Amino acid sequence: MDIVAEISRNGFWFLVLLTPLVFVHEMGHFLVARWCGVRVEVFSIGFGRELFGFNDRHGTRWKFSLLPLGGYVRMFGMAANELEGGEGEPKEMSAADRKVSFAHKSVWRRAAIVAAGPAANFIFAVVVLGILYVSYGKTYRAPIIDEVMIDSAAHEAGLLPGDRIVAVNGSATDRFEDVAATIQLNLDQPLGLTVERASETLNITVRPRIVVEKDVFGNEHRIGRLGIRSVQAGELLELGPLDAGAEAVRETYSLSVSMLTGVWQMITGVRSTEELGGVLRIAKISGDVAEVGLLSLVSLAVLLSINLGLINLFPVPMLDGGHLAFYAIEAVRGRPLSDGAQEWGLKIGLAMVLSLMLFATWNDLVYLEVGEKFRWLFN
Repeated sequence: MDIVAEISRNGFWFLVLLTPLVFVHEMGHFLVARWCGVRVEVFSIGFGRELFGFNDRHGTRWKFSLLPLGGYVRMFGMAANELEGGEGEPKEMSAADRKVSFAHKSVWRRAAIVAAGPAANFIFAVVVLGILYVSYGKTYRAPIIDEVMIDSAAHEAGLLPGDRIVAVNGSATDRFEDVAATIQLNLDQPLGLTVERASETLNITVRPRIVVEKDVFGNEHRIGRLGIRSVQAGELLELGPLDAGAEAVRETYSLSVSMLTGVWQMITGVRSTEELGGVLRIAKISGDVAEVGLLSLVSLAVLLSINLGLINLFPVPMLDGGHLAFYAIEAVRGRPLSDGAQEWGLKIGLAMVLSLMLFATWNDLVYLEVGEKFRWLFN
């Protein structure tokens, strides 16, 4: 496939994934804003010049804009020119305008509106996972060791075939997959396993060995390996709506913890920051996953939705989490931070976001070998 066709394919599937997730995120802000009595002026998918749109009966402009990498909801009373009169003086508002102004709502209502965006992404993940579990069930493998590799970490620690792992680091586990997930969350750390062997219960400490492996898309990852294997085919459990919903919540929480742990491991140097990807890598993965099948694409959408929710909760000005941090300070102080402090916070937040984007994009360019591809294109 030539480079132009590859870019077109990846870009198409990236937008297929991103657009619904942005819509869900912004819809969270929109619905809670309306519930709190705030007038919503614009609901935009994308930034920049409007391509097409319409006005609803409440006066909200729904539109698609030129740059589809995100979106926003603009509420009355958020912009500075709606709150300030001449030469920085407070602008006089009618009682009717104050009633529907974002800035004139209580700090708790403003916080609820801002938090609703990330919350919508988590709810989306739970709903989609729940539908998948109801429709297809979920595979279950008991945490029983069928094989121990020679000269592996498990072999040195004394684990044996037939051992049943009932807890890892004190947390009960009932699935083999949970053991593997815990290993990845504790890279470079010894694990305390509680093992049932015949009629005995043993406590065994084992330190996974770290290897670097490539996934099906060519991404390199540091992986913890105990050297144990389960050869069970796995039991497919059919789940009803309530059980599926509970399992979806559990899985969403587990994925969130895994992502946050991965970020912390990058910060502390346990994981390489080269694993951090940006828009280009997500687009590439989107195109690759689309070729695998619809279920894989939907699963990726769930991961990206959780990722979008988590990132927006980081306490960085410019993100939802930064605004929530400002509101928390306001709630404690009884009054908001000064305009100057908030302005500096937004500038610092913008610098941090742009720096992270540039770093992730550089990683993407290296990972995708873009320089080599464009050199081939022009030779």
